[in-house]
Amino acid sequence: MVRLIDVYKEYDNGTKALKGVNMRIDDGEFVFLVGPSGSGKSTVIKLITGEIAATEGRLMVNGYSLSNISVRQIPYMRRTLGIIFQDFRLIEKKTVYENLSFAMRAIGASARELRRRIPYVLELVGLEQKADHYPGQLSGGEQQRVAIARALVNNPSMIIADEPTGNLDPQRSLEIMTLLERINELGTTMLVVTHERALVNRFAKRVVAIENGRIISDETGGYYNGEKI
Repeated sequence: MVRLIDVYKEYDNGTKALKGVNMRIDDGEFVFLVGPSGSGKSTVIKLITGEIAATEGRLMVNGYSLSNISVRQIPYMRRTLGIIFQDFRLIEKKTVYENLSFAMRAIGASARELRRRIPYVLELVGLEQKADHYPGQLSGGEQQRVAIARALVNNPSMIIADEPTGNLDPQRSLEIMTLLERINELGTTMLVVTHERALVNRFAKRVVAIENGRIISDETGGYYNGEKI
């Protein structure tokens, strides 16, 4: 579960990025976070992942209070999260299997755990035949599926997808969003940050809209820039 309670964020340059944000994401939810450029979406993500700290307010992420978390605890909090980026961020000189094993070894997984978990996750994202391929041998959609597999491989409670379809064509974007929906149905909480209204409107999910650092609407089954939001 994630909770932001009356959260403010002002950067050192004076930019007031968040102005009293309240938001709760329960375990198992699928939430779109939408808004124009500069609205505060990225700041929300950076706060949840512990990259930055709030100026005021309280944050709780999967049992950790980020308001008073110690530096030593932050890596453990981050293990409860899987992050998917727009630009994939795969290691070009490693195969698909090696990219996933690298992520697992980073948290001390055993060789046995790698052999058990990686084939399962690759099958889940439809890449079981691509384990020995390098990122440069894959299409953009396939690379994003590898990035999703990497986010999943350590079995996080929640996945944060930051503009996951920004570099993909409409058909590949729909496939990726459908895959994220399936992963959510298997029990993983999903927060998808996007500005692609057509995709948001295609899925009847909870839509949280942010603008000028404030939540302006929060509706299940809402439409982004549509009749309701």
